[in-house]
Amino acid sequence: MLRWILSCFLAVSVLLTSCSNGGSVSASSSPSTTSQSPTAIATKVADATPKPSSTPQDPLQAALAKFVQLKGTATVELKLKSGTVKIELDGNNAPVTAGNFADLVKRGLYNGLTFHRVVKEPTPFVAQGGDPLGNGTGNFTDPVTSQPRYIPLEILPDGEKQPVYSEILPPTQKPKLRHNKGAIAMARSQSPNSASCQFYLALDDIYFLDGSYAVFGYVTEGMELVEKIQVGDRIESITITKGEENLKQPV
Repeated sequence: MLRWILSCFLAVSVLLTSCSNGGSVSASSSPSTTSQSPTAIATKVADATPKPSSTPQDPLQAALAKFVQLKGTATVELKLKSGTVKIELDGNNAPVTAGNFADLVKRGLYNGLTFHRVVKEPTPFVAQGGDPLGNGTGNFTDPVTSQPRYIPLEILPDGEKQPVYSEILPPTQKPKLRHNKGAIAMARSQSPNSASCQFYLALDDIYFLDGSYAVFGYVTEGMELVEKIQVGDRIESITITKGEENLKQPV
């Protein structure tokens, strides 16, 4: 039991460390990034959360409309040197998170990037990639605004109809999309709203991350290839093969 607890602690530390530098580097790149910072996103989403006295107009949906969303499901194929992995993105339960990833796939951002961190010892944990810098410190910079793009933490509690945004779930509340083996989720720094483009694939059931990181899909074919990923392995390409029509751009 002690070994398992230590393993969990070390695993989470690795995941946080790999992303925390990315958040600080991007946030400090220019004073003008404030409007797109994780803190600013948290404020906007929180302010838009409907209050008991709110009008029929849904301010939360208006705030979320500023993000790319996947309204439904989509299938992507991750091509590795060892073969092709199929992943189903769940935009029904994680529209903003799945939409952000699908949009980056469509842009071709991930093609040629590497898995910069793979943790298999003392127990299987994650294969993490999607960093444009290849070292765990990079984020996606929108070519139109020249600003880093972050998305809010988005987790749908099991049994609920509306995801919770910008908040980590309490331990007593389980998410609908759990960290089963083969889950794909967004990496982030300590700020809940600092996910940008780095993602990870769960190499085992890692439920201790449930409620703290946003799962947005699952591997449906080729998990044996995911388990063979090593540090430095290249993503030859990621393409959307089904459901691209469900990708909705911001309004």
